[in-house]
Amino acid sequence: MAVYGQQKSFVFDFKGEMGYLVYTPQEYGLVPNQQWPLMIFLHGAGERGDDIERVKMHGPPKIAATQPNFPFVVVSPQCAAADWWTDDLYIKKLNKLLDLIIANYKVDTDRVYLTGLSMGGYGTWKWSAKNPERFAAILPICGGGDPETVKSIKDMPAWVFHGAKDDVVPLAKSEEMVEALKQWGNTAKFTVYPDAEHDSWTETYNNPEVYQWLLQHKKRR
Repeated sequence: MAVYGQQKSFVFDFKGEMGYLVYTPQEYGLVPNQQWPLMIFLHGAGERGDDIERVKMHGPPKIAATQPNFPFVVVSPQCAAADWWTDDLYIKKLNKLLDLIIANYKVDTDRVYLTGLSMGGYGTWKWSAKNPERFAAILPICGGGDPETVKSIKDMPAWVFHGAKDDVVPLAKSEEMVEALKQWGNTAKFTVYPDAEHDSWTETYNNPEVYQWLLQHKKRR
């Protein structure tokens, strides 16, 4: 199923088709019984549709396309054109997809990380709050959500990013989520780029420290 050091597209069928990309590092499968950290990436609204190549425009799938030893299995699903990651149906789809990936790939289930940008940032907040037991850490970028839901992820490592000049998703949307987390005792990291507009993801995903930070975290049991 896997193409080592490359990305391959698949279609997942759960109450309607959903395309997704899977990247496996070049060294995947070379060491018997080695399990790999899994990163799930949720794209923004501009990459919705049925052309899976659009998902490679930004973030981890773009980076993985040029780095054969990017140190994660990366799964990048695609949301349909008129839909949103925050729809309850999509949360169910994403959980089913995660189950499928764990069943078919050598994934370390203690090191499953969730990240997304813009619409995917909203999806990151919602999915992690709905199913906190599934993730070791989250990395929402220029997103937002319902601050009333963050109690369920009060112990979840989180690093949040936003551009101060974002006129698509206001900075306040991330600020209120981080503030709500901190009220529950969470020590979330929060990076605000003072000159960035909506694109706060390029600098974030190009920063090696982001991946080092993720890999420090394992799921709490």
